[in-house]
Order: sequence, then C-alpha cells, then structure tokens
Amino acid sequence: MNEMSKPAAAIKGEDHWTTKDGGVKLFLFEKYVGDPAKTVGPILFVHGSSMASQPTFDLQVPGRPDSSAMDHFARRGFDCWCVDMEGYGRSTKDRDNNAPIAQGADDCYAAALYIQKLRGKRPFLVYGISSGALRAAMFAERHPEMVARLALDAMVWTGEGSPTLEQRRKKLAEFTAKNRRPIDKAFIHSVFDRDHPDTAERKVIDAFADAVTALDNSVPTGTYVDMCSRLPVVNPEKITVPTLIMRGQHDGIASMDDLLKFYAKLPNPDKQFAVMPGISHASFQQKNYMVVYHILASFFSQPAPVYRG
Repeated sequence: MNEMSKPAAAIKGEDHWTTKDGGVKLFLFEKYVGDPAKTVGPILFVHGSSMASQPTFDLQVPGRPDSSAMDHFARRGFDCWCVDMEGYGRSTKDRDNNAPIAQGADDCYAAALYIQKLRGKRPFLVYGISSGALRAAMFAERHPEMVARLALDAMVWTGEGSPTLEQRRKKLAEFTAKNRRPIDKAFIHSVFDRDHPDTAERKVIDAFADAVTALDNSVPTGTYVDMCSRLPVVNPEKITVPTLIMRGQHDGIASMDDLLKFYAKLPNPDKQFAVMPGISHASFQQKNYMVVYHILASFFSQPAPVYRG
C-alpha cells in the first residue's frame, strides 16, 4: 500500500476530569492522533461567555469538512485540549458565584496543571475567543512560563467603540442581580445575527445551537458583568509571551481601534495582528472558518526566532 492509499489515522477523543478549590470538578476533553507524547503543542482552547467548550471547538456538522477545530489541529499533529469553565457544560455548576473572568483564568491554570502532569511539562499554545480571550490573556499574564504562544480572538480590551457591549450594558443591573442567565436556541442564533447577516451557514448555526443547549439552559453572568463594568481586566504590558490578535471583519465586540491600541502595548516583538475577512464574532462557526484555521495554525507552527537583537 502506497502513502496515498493509506487510510487517514484515527483521531482519538478522551474525557478527563480535574478538581480545584477542594473538590470543584472541571471537565476537560482531549483529541489527538497516534501517541500523545509525540504530538505538537499542547493546544489549550478556551471558550467564551455563552457556551461550553465542546460545542465551540469540537462541533460536528455533516458535509462540513473539519468542522471541528480540534479534529483539524489533531490531524496536523497537535495534542488538542479544551476545558469547561466552572459553571459551564459538564463542570461544577452549583457553587454560589457568577464565574467571573478571573475565575476562568484560575480554571485555565488548573487545567494546565492537570495536562502537564499527564502529558509532560510543555508550555501551551493557548487560543481563547471572546471572554475566553480575556481568560486566556489573564492566564498568560499570571503564568507566562506555561504559555509558548497566545492567540486572542474576538477580544475586547477597554470596551471603547463596542456596539454589542453598549447594548449589553442596558441589562447590567439584571446581570449583576443573579449568578446565571438563561440561554436557548434563539439566543444562540442572535449571536450570529447581531453583527452581519449570512457570515455563517444556517445548518452550522442550527447544529451549534443544538450542541450548546444540550449541555446548558443557563450560563454564568460573571463575564458579562466584567465586560460591561470592569474593563480593562488585563494589562497588555504584562503579557510577555508571543501573541496573535485575531479580529473578525464584522465583530461588534472587538473594536478595531481598541485592539490596535492593545496590540501596540504588547512588549514581545513576536506578535501579529490578523483581520479575518467575512468573519463576525464566532470564528470557528463561520463560512470562512478555514481562513481562521490557517491563521491560527501558521502562528502556532511558527519557528522560534534564533536572533533576538
């Protein structure tokens, strides 16, 4: 059998659990091909405010090649991980807190410690989207030794110039008054409809909404409260790792000027700013998702500089 006729290697998916704070359970999911000890990475994918990790990063849609970002990167030799933040998906949901961004950064740290203990002490390639980008950035700010490269997608820094946050602030009192807010399929559809029409296929939005609501009918309010009233929560001058800023062309959360000011303050010269054409807020579910994958894979695969003059 020649190389061209060999079947593609099987992707293996594994459930994992770790604990924090004396018994709070965090669910992690891993995908890889072959021997995980021989993979590249690992990648840690960090989800946003309104959906758990597997619907975001492992969405399976028939007829949509590599619909799962985890499958796409696993086939390219990466050890891929995602984690449900406390309050989401299959992680603990019953504590009396609203899961703010700082707690999500703690969850990233707990997940990273577990993965390093299981798979070896390698620094992470970290991707976060929306409030997950803020969680990931705060994790990198606190633990730079654990982060090899950091990708921040659909992020907001100060909130200046964000029409989505301007509208969301009208409900700040409601979000502040309770720890969780309801979500349903109509809400998931609204995420795709608010910025620019037709950037995602209806079948993908439907599949995403089904996957999200199969795990959660409510989510914590903490990230909304933080993004409406407490920005900035991260300091770019303290993010010392190589960093990629990813901004969709039509994203109502991530103001271009806000992100460019953030980017200018990043101290590491190994940094990039990518504008993704035809993309609104939920990058991996867009029609142009392969553009997103390409940008991210290129950054994660970039050789380390040999000259640092």
